[in-house]
Amino acid sequence: MKAENLFECNYIAYGIECCRYTVLAALSFYFLRAGWYCLSALFLGALWHQLVFTVHDAGHMGITHNFQVDSVIGYIIADYIGGLSLGWWKRNHNVHHIVTNSPEHDPDIQHVPFFAISERFFEPLRSTYYGHIMTYDVFAKFFIKYQSYLYYPVLTFGRFNLYVLSWQYLILGQGPRKGPAAWHRWFEIVGQIFFWYWFGYLVLSKSIPTAWDRFAFVMISHMVTMPLHVQITLSHFAMSTADLGVNESFAQKMLRTTMDVDCPQWLDFFHGGLQFQAVHHLFPRMPRHNLRRAQKLVQQFCEDTEIPYALYGFVDGNKQVIGRLGQVGQQARILAACQKKVAGESGFGMH
Repeated sequence: MKAENLFECNYIAYGIECCRYTVLAALSFYFLRAGWYCLSALFLGALWHQLVFTVHDAGHMGITHNFQVDSVIGYIIADYIGGLSLGWWKRNHNVHHIVTNSPEHDPDIQHVPFFAISERFFEPLRSTYYGHIMTYDVFAKFFIKYQSYLYYPVLTFGRFNLYVLSWQYLILGQGPRKGPAAWHRWFEIVGQIFFWYWFGYLVLSKSIPTAWDRFAFVMISHMVTMPLHVQITLSHFAMSTADLGVNESFAQKMLRTTMDVDCPQWLDFFHGGLQFQAVHHLFPRMPRHNLRRAQKLVQQFCEDTEIPYALYGFVDGNKQVIGRLGQVGQQARILAACQKKVAGESGFGMH
């Protein structure tokens, strides 16, 4: 990896990225001024979808490899342009990388009551990240039975949940309070104010005349980002959640709990590096424009060591996720039927 300079950032590739961002922003602004609000919202949502990939890079120090510089880049894009907290994401995402797909520890798979990718969520399970018990309550029993059908509808509204998590992180001061990152919270709060000024006031209030058009603008711009939430969950939801203990090597664990998505090179811009999640989990600070080249070396490593390497096309990867959700949902329905029968028999015996 080092011999091929794969940890060196390709700034020309980021120049191309910036051109794409500029075109999407310009189209959104043009259609907003022209009164084509739905088209404007469509291009704004596409811009947010694309910008998240660079935020992901900055959060991993994969652009300049300088903590403060990459942090500022990420905060400007995430908070000032996107309205989401990079600090919250880093706090969440760093844990995800350490304990990938662990039901107790990984916040990226702790989505009860909406989703459960393991039967272990059927019992009270304490999240070490959130610090509370994840209860399999009446809402979870309903949603998880049908989670394979609700997967895409729920993810369509995923961005709204990110606002709540971002505000909670910033208001409660859950980030660093000392050290080189202590000032980041205040920089983000200013970013949140700036975002809601330009998006909430200048765009929604001043530029769009009717309440219905404002509602449509918000919903379309936010729903367009749904593929991102699919891309984020795709690489892990269908993979193993078992804990094989300390004797499992880091590489084996990452490759067991993560899948890559196979796609043609011309489509890399759409996936933004998230299609190489297995490679990314092995080398989190590697700039994403080098991940395709690194994938070949990882595949060779897996062949030499006989470690399984999960690689699916985008459609097949979705089928794997829906299949896993369907299996767990079926187990939830069986459990509910058994509990109902036992409760009925107990009631009959009392009579």
